[in-house]
Amino acid sequence: MLLRFLILTLLALAPVMASAPAMAQGANIAFGQAREDRDAPVEVEAENLSVDQNDGTAIFTGNVIIVQGEMRMTAPRVRIVYDEDGARVEEMRATGGVTLVSGPDAAEADSADYNIDRGDILMRGNVLLAQGQNTFASDRMAVNLDAGTAQLQGRVRTVLQSE
Repeated sequence: MLLRFLILTLLALAPVMASAPAMAQGANIAFGQAREDRDAPVEVEAENLSVDQNDGTAIFTGNVIIVQGEMRMTAPRVRIVYDEDGARVEEMRATGGVTLVSGPDAAEADSADYNIDRGDILMRGNVLLAQGQNTFASDRMAVNLDAGTAQLQGRVRTVLQSE
């Protein structure tokens, strides 16, 4: 939550400056390490685990930490859906306040859906992204891990440092 505080502080301090960019409806930017290894094992650590063999899901709760390659995601609750054989993770849904770190970039949102097969992460609700000293806020952020890009959507606000 320190990241959220820092970003909100930066956003509050730079409302309408001549050097700050104008408000926008959407923006495409680089995100994280290009070519994340989606075939890397998914490591999960949590306080609790509940498995439902009938629908092939697992629910992790309490300080959930997910690591895949160089990417790290944390949240209070993560629901994992396995493939039909129950051998491979297909998708994850993190809720309750999510932090995603990939390379030098860090983002926070209310929730995040990660489709491992497509290499897509969709973050929703109060999205805050920090890239070095630059910050972005939006309603949604769609990350493409293969391309190493993100698209911010819904009332995007940025604070870009000149150096």
